[in-house]
Amino acid sequence: MSSTGSVLRWPSSEAVLEQARVWAQRQADANPDLEAVGVFGSYGRGDAGVGSDLDLLLILRHCDLPVWERLRRWDTSPLPLATDLLVYSRAEWDTLPQWNPKLADVLGRDVRWLVSSVSDVRQG
Repeated sequence: MSSTGSVLRWPSSEAVLEQARVWAQRQADANPDLEAVGVFGSYGRGDAGVGSDLDLLLILRHCDLPVWERLRRWDTSPLPLATDLLVYSRAEWDTLPQWNPKLADVLGRDVRWLVSSVSDVRQG
């Protein structure tokens, strides 16, 4: 018996992270104001599986745009999975524990930095 249906394969975590690293480096090379790119969520914790999306954190030197405007700049179509972005200015990132301590705690545990042009990207 043969099947005429196609078989879809979910990319391995290693492949997803490697493609995310390449994407992050390209973004850093093209955007001098991009200080860091990190992965968080299931890929940051190392427990991603079939159906997991890719969660990325971008830290910009400065950013005065509203949250919804910040996302337009970043083309995630080269990445192998659906991707969610958090985009913060460095000042927002440094003060995150004051205005969103729960998120700061989660990101503090989960983020794995893919690209960083600064020596310390941890929250202030």
